[in-house]
Amino acid sequence: MPSPKARSSAARSGSVPCTGGNGRYEFISLSRTPPPHLLQRQGSDPTTARLRASESPNRRRGSGSSTSSTGGQQLPDEDCMKLNPSIIGIALSSLLAIDLWLSKRLGVCACEDSSWGSVRPLMKLVEISGHGIPWLAGAAYCLYKSDSAAGQEVMLNLLMALVLDLVLVGVLKAVVRRRRPAHNRMDMFATFSVDGYSFPSGHATRAAMCARFLLAHLVLAAPLRVLVLLWATFVGFSRVLLGRHHVTDVVFGFFMGYWQYNLVEMLWLSPIVLQSTIGQLH
Repeated sequence: MPSPKARSSAARSGSVPCTGGNGRYEFISLSRTPPPHLLQRQGSDPTTARLRASESPNRRRGSGSSTSSTGGQQLPDEDCMKLNPSIIGIALSSLLAIDLWLSKRLGVCACEDSSWGSVRPLMKLVEISGHGIPWLAGAAYCLYKSDSAAGQEVMLNLLMALVLDLVLVGVLKAVVRRRRPAHNRMDMFATFSVDGYSFPSGHATRAAMCARFLLAHLVLAAPLRVLVLLWATFVGFSRVLLGRHHVTDVVFGFFMGYWQYNLVEMLWLSPIVLQSTIGQLH
């Protein structure tokens, strides 16, 4: 029977008392390898015991916490990506939510029962003024009636710009396939299959491109130049008031129309091509 003094000294030294084969107590240090006769009594090999004793407690504790936090298995990389969305994805989702909310709030002329329903007929006249068919018909008529070569050149390139605008907008609408706002009424003037989609606004692209074209190639007084800019802005804004388009459709349409004019300047038809074209028309 060991004395209390021996027990306390054994506790401070980190050892555990055990009985040997002759009935005497022996103290075994926890930081050293146990004697061989104790390993044989526990039914283990000395090499295995040394490996267990040399294993780091921090390593065992870290592995246990990682398995417990994931339920015994690690999450695959795909799940980690889903749990950590990118900043760009969050920004785009927030922008889309703001766009939908703002477009619905600004659709004050979407129907007769809206808050500005009495202004709806005027907005529809502005809609027709930016439609492609009146512009195509007007450019073709002016080309046919023009007597000067300079006027015919300008009208021919305007006609080419309008056709280019229809093609680019139609292709982009067919690719994006964004639906029009839910509060829109499909009572538009002369619609086609791609007109069921919203992005981008064809009226906005046409208004921006034609405004730049007229300001660059027609001699206009200062008040008329201001009226052209106001008309282009009002055409784009009317698309949101009537509920035809989202706000981002119109904003992108303005930028696209501005860029389309640069493309028209690059593809400007030369006088030689103009003379051959006019000769075929006559």
